[in-house]
Amino acid sequence: MARLLALCCLLVHLGALGAPSSDEAVRRIALQLRCLVCQNQSVADSQSALAVDFRRQIATLLAQGRSEQQVLDHLVERYGHAVRYQPAFMPATWALWLGPFVLLLAGLGALAWQVHRRRPRRRSLS
Repeated sequence: MARLLALCCLLVHLGALGAPSSDEAVRRIALQLRCLVCQNQSVADSQSALAVDFRRQIATLLAQGRSEQQVLDHLVERYGHAVRYQPAFMPATWALWLGPFVLLLAGLGALAWQVHRRRPRRRSLS
């Protein structure tokens, strides 16, 4: 009986070693998400209350049997595309992807216009 119990414990232990850790999966997902409070940190690195809640939600959803992609999809649906560090390129996120370039071009255009306006004009000698 003791041998059977030892064999069962060994099999459970080996099975636990082979399965990916839930903490690892939570960290992988949290690294892909932006902390909405900190903005510059991932949910994995932030210690804000919202980031702690995100990690708790991720762990709960994974424990319910959802895949990593399903968890990401759920969080994007709930908090919007800006929660991802690299949101999908689609009409809803064009402003996130193209906005910085549009602002840069607008700034360069305004600068060129100002430089052109301030140039002294030559008078013709006719």
